[in-house]
Amino acid sequence: MAAEGHAPTAGEYIVHHLTHLQNKKQTAIVDFSVFNLDSIFFAVLLGVIGSFIFWRVAKTATSGVPGRFQAAIEILVEIVEGQAKGIVHNAKSRKLVAPLALTVFVWIFLMNAMDLLPVDLLPLLGEKTGVHYLRVVPTADLSVTMGLSLSVLIVCLVYNVKIKGWGGWIHELFAAPFGDKVILYPFNFLMQMIEFIAKTVSHGMRLFGNMYAGELIFLLIALMGGAWSLSATGIGLMIGHIIAGTAWAIFHILIITLQAFVFMMLALVYIGQAHDAH
Repeated sequence: MAAEGHAPTAGEYIVHHLTHLQNKKQTAIVDFSVFNLDSIFFAVLLGVIGSFIFWRVAKTATSGVPGRFQAAIEILVEIVEGQAKGIVHNAKSRKLVAPLALTVFVWIFLMNAMDLLPVDLLPLLGEKTGVHYLRVVPTADLSVTMGLSLSVLIVCLVYNVKIKGWGGWIHELFAAPFGDKVILYPFNFLMQMIEFIAKTVSHGMRLFGNMYAGELIFLLIALMGGAWSLSATGIGLMIGHIIAGTAWAIFHILIITLQAFVFMMLALVYIGQAHDAH
């Protein structure tokens, strides 16, 4: 933006911050050959950080009085395990599902938390190193959230087959929800496909929509600070920027936690449904 020789307008500023670092220019609405490199980098980095945190806690865990951080992690593990136990009643399945739910929650929380960084901090550092576009909130990228929801769908399909067998699951696709009658088979199958698609799309879109909106609000608040000047209006905008930014950041802590929890709970519910026979 600086190379153009003029300060960006509000529209240019927002568009610039909402543009991904990609391997090539996207030419269609759906193009699976385009990769958002910034989302991939930060998602992997935060996944590694989350794994390292749990590895360190596990390595330094004591059987005596735990430290504050170990106690916080233990409380989190117990909460997730309790939720998994109440939804997925198969004890054998929970050995995988509970850790999976914990991983989903922590990973999404860390990705969401990137929204709390100053919106210009990492993009400015990127500009200094020749990276002109950089979005740092992976969950504000639809391809990431839909990838997560598709992963949950795959887990659900695996458990459908594992619990019910190929024959039982295929029979369920054609016999539910309207009944095991040949004339109803097409309608049952259509409804099952619609359910799988609707759950997957809504699962990913819910997380994306909330995080994208949060990112956009932070950009709008940043514009208030960028418009400051030594005038009554400019000073008022700066004061509004500080107040609005602080208030929204505090409120956003609840949002990023809630969205991670909701995604995890829906994943548990969908996997639990895969264990139920109709």
